Formats: sequence, C-alpha cells, structure tokens
Amino acid sequence: MKKVLIAPSLLSADFGRIKEEIEILEKSGADLLHLDVMDGHFVPNLSFGNPVIHSIKNYSTIPLDVHLMVTNPLDYILPLAEIGVDMISFHIETVFHADRIINEIKKHRILAGIVLNPATHWNSIEYISELIDFVLIMTVNPGFGGQSFILSGLNKLIKINEFRSENDYHWKIEIDGGVTDQNSDLLIQSGADILVSGSYIFKSNSYKDSIRSLRLCSLS
Repeated sequence: MKKVLIAPSLLSADFGRIKEEIEILEKSGADLLHLDVMDGHFVPNLSFGNPVIHSIKNYSTIPLDVHLMVTNPLDYILPLAEIGVDMISFHIETVFHADRIINEIKKHRILAGIVLNPATHWNSIEYISELIDFVLIMTVNPGFGGQSFILSGLNKLIKINEFRSENDYHWKIEIDGGVTDQNSDLLIQSGADILVSGSYIFKSNSYKDSIRSLRLCSLS
C-alpha cells in the first residue's frame, strides 16, 4: 500500500522554540511542514508572514507546504518562491482566474494546489484538473486550529478520488482539519495521500507516536 505523507501544521507549534519543534518533527518522521498563511480578511485571524517562513526554511530539511488563506494569493507567490518553499495552495473561492495563479506558481518550479472549503463543491476543480499538482480538501472551516472534523469532507474526498481515477490523473489529495488517529484510516482508504494534522500531533506526549499512528493504515 502507498505511504501517506504526514504534514504537521506549524500553526499549533510552540513558536517560542520553533527550531527545536522542527528538529523533533523531522526526527519523528514528518514528511512535510504545513504552513497556514492568514491575512485577517479571507479568514479572521493572522498567522505568520514571510520573515517567519524564511526562518522556518533555514531550520527545515523537509519540504515546506504553504497554504494561502488570503484574498490576494498572487501577491504572495514571488516572495515565497524567493524563500524556496516547495508547495503552494490557494483557495479557489478567492480568485476569478485560477489557471493564472496555478501557472504563476508552477513557473517557479513549485507544486501548485487548489484548496476547497467545506461548502465548496468538489467539481470546482474540474476545468483546471489538468494543471494542478494537488488538491487540498478542508475538513474544517479555515482560520482556527483545533476544530472538529466535518464529516461531509469525507464524501468530497471520495468524489474527488473517483474523479481522479476515472481520468487517470496523478495529482495528490491532501486533507486538512480535525485529522486524528480516529479518522486517518478511513481517509487513507478513501484516497488521501497527505494528512495535515496540528493539535493531534502537538498536544500529544510523543510526536513520533502520533505521526506513526496517523499513517498506520498506509503501512499495513
């Protein structure tokens, strides 16, 4: 069975000791570091900006997965490319011309992803599905950590996985929101390739054990 990638969400990390947190995550088997960039407009909160991401890049030896929760994603792409991030996703609800943003991301040799909010229909990706590298399905409403999993996200995952298989696409499906060991097996079996998890990992006694438990199904 495929190995599912685990992407701890640094929004839940202790930023007073972020270098140490990253080192522990890497030793614990994390595959990616997930960074939620918030602008206070598309979502009500603010998170970290480019200087912090630059520091994280200097500390990290694994890829950076940047999720733009912003109303103007195009403005962020060049600065993030200069920092050297590896993945950028943006909300399809924020733009009129998604293909333009995707092409701008890919121009910098960065993987481009589309994010779908819980209330956004899965078929929003249909006409750009040949351009993307991954789809990020939100299973909570974006902007806050520690929320509970929205069950309708599972149905969306199943639909998108079926659509991917029927059309022989090879992009990844990423899940973000309320991911724990209680639902990770079902998400993996339903087609998820990347699991983003914040509170479940960072509030645990062992990052290594929690990361292992999330992908246990994919290793069996």
